[in-house]
Amino acid sequence: MTIRIGDKLPNTTFRLLTPDGAKPVTTDEYFAGRKIVLFGLPGAFTPTCHKSHLPGFLAEEAAIKAKGIDAIAMTSVNDHHVLAAWAKATGAEGHIDFLADGAADFAKAAGLSYDASPSGMGVRSRRYSALVEDGVVKQLNIEEAPGKADLSGAAHILAQI
Repeated sequence: MTIRIGDKLPNTTFRLLTPDGAKPVTTDEYFAGRKIVLFGLPGAFTPTCHKSHLPGFLAEEAAIKAKGIDAIAMTSVNDHHVLAAWAKATGAEGHIDFLADGAADFAKAAGLSYDASPSGMGVRSRRYSALVEDGVVKQLNIEEAPGKADLSGAAHILAQI
């Protein structure tokens, strides 16, 4: 079942990219006591993710944080090595927290996974954005079409904060 507004995020373990390398962090640890804008996407370097979804959050970083948001985080079903390369390639290091969900544990537990095997990509995260306060979902925007980043984009969640 897909998480909904008012639900607590499922407690799984991500690999959080840090200046000292990837560190395991649970959902409960990362979101505790903080207001986070979280966005999920199918994969690093994929066309929509690379050209519009992530860049939108980089462009709106200051405006989002000015509304009292402690951090902007993204998650994808990629390993931490791929996400580290993507963070570096996009200039997102130090601006967006990258939460690697390599085995899709979080995406599956949250009901936000889908099977992209027909296109050769395996299990992936659906594209979404969420406002999460102390681990509880306050806003959730799930994109219906995988090639779009409108409802799940930075401008939409910014208007909801």
